[in-house]
This record gives sequence, C-alpha cells and structure tokens, in this order.
Amino acid sequence: MVTAKLALLLGAAGLLVAGCGHRGDSITLAGSTAFQPFAQTLAKQYMAEHPGVRISVQGGGSALGIQSALNGTAQIGMADLVKLPDEARPLTVTVAARDGIALIVHPANTVTNLTMDQLRDVFNGRITNWKELGGRDGAITVVSREAGSGTRSSLEQIVGGIKLTPNAIIQNAGGTVGETVANDANAIGYLSHGMVGTKVKMVVIDGRVCSTDAIQNGGYPLVRPIYLLTRGVPQGTTASFLEFILADAGQAQIRKDGLIPAK
Repeated sequence: MVTAKLALLLGAAGLLVAGCGHRGDSITLAGSTAFQPFAQTLAKQYMAEHPGVRISVQGGGSALGIQSALNGTAQIGMADLVKLPDEARPLTVTVAARDGIALIVHPANTVTNLTMDQLRDVFNGRITNWKELGGRDGAITVVSREAGSGTRSSLEQIVGGIKLTPNAIIQNAGGTVGETVANDANAIGYLSHGMVGTKVKMVVIDGRVCSTDAIQNGGYPLVRPIYLLTRGVPQGTTASFLEFILADAGQAQIRKDGLIPAK
C-alpha cells in the first residue's frame, strides 16, 4: 500500500511510467534523475556487449523509482535516498554506488564556505542576502529539486530542520538546477557530485570539501547511497545487467563518472 507521503511525492514528481513491462530482452529502469545519466552510460555499454538487449532508462525521481519497481512498470527502480521508506521493504535492494550532494553557486560568488546552520537558514529563507554570509549585497536565489527528488529528500534528512522557502525556484532535474545557478550570480542550489561541471563552483560545508576522497572516507557530510530496486530476486536480463553494474568494469565506469563505487 502506498502511504500518503509517498503518494504526495509521486504527485510532485508529475510523471508515471506506463507500458514498460518486460518484453523479451527489454528492461526498463526508472526513478532517480541524479543517477539517470550514469545508468544510461552503463546501459549503453551493456547493450554494446549484448546486441539483442534493449535497456530504457527513465527519470521521474526516487519516489517514482520505488513505486515503479513495486508495481512492475519498471524492472529496476532507482532511488538515491539516505534511507529507503517503509514502502520499499518488499523490494530486493542492490547498492550500486554512493554519491555526495554538492552545494553549488555561481563562479562569481565570493562566498566559499557555509556552516550547516547557515545552509539550513538559507534554504529555510531565514538568510536572504549574501552579505549576511560575508558576500556581496544581493538577494539569494534558492534553487531546489521537486518534492519527489531523492537528492532533495537526502539533503533535508541530513541537514535536518529544513522547511523550504516558498520563494525557491523548483527544478525537476539536477542538470536544470546547474544551469539555473550558472545563469544567476546570486543563486545557490545542489546536485549530484558527479554532475558538477565547470559552469558552477562547489561550496565547502563546515570546512569539508565535496571531493571523491572525502565522500569515500566519510569526511563529507552530505552523502547518500544509490539503490537499484527489484520486485523479488532479479532474473534473466535484469539480473545480468545488475551483475554487470557490480562487476569491475561497471564499478570502474561509476568511479570514472564521479560517483563512489559500491565495492
């Protein structure tokens, strides 16, 4: 049964995956938009080695990934959450990787370090101007993910006490968060460490940098697992693809793309 909380997240995701059941050697992954581009790369590699297989990778958010795995509209649900909700208990869980949540600002922003308390106050709307943080005078533009996002849920769980300011700009994917921040000198947002490019810069949190080493050794606080979820024990092509992701080549690709391998 879907709880009211999960139903709300699904409604916020605004996307339903339909008609994607298993047909021959065709499987579908759905859910986490943070992991979506990494899953697409892995799927292309797998399909190159298995020409008769087709793998479709769709987004929609972690809540959708859980529900898609539960109802069978996707063979693999993707979720990037600090902790899976009770609704996911019937599912078989595979941890594919770990990922840091990077706080990002425009490269011209002179603020380089925030405390966790300051971060919380910015996203709550209690701090509204960069000069309150030692930066230039300018109203802060808060950019956040939608309510169905695992990245948003993980950030809120780790930081704690966040009730997002109603003035926040809501984006439905990490890529659009990055683009919004890159085009607004007063913006702040967050996205997967593996998706940070050269158009934005990362903010240090409590003196700790969001780096591969810090994520791996526990030195950076904003870290969550990447879960791949199946209904029952995976079989056939689904099992083969999961084995490919967890094998040396798949884990090496995950590391190359900026995530931390599960192994």
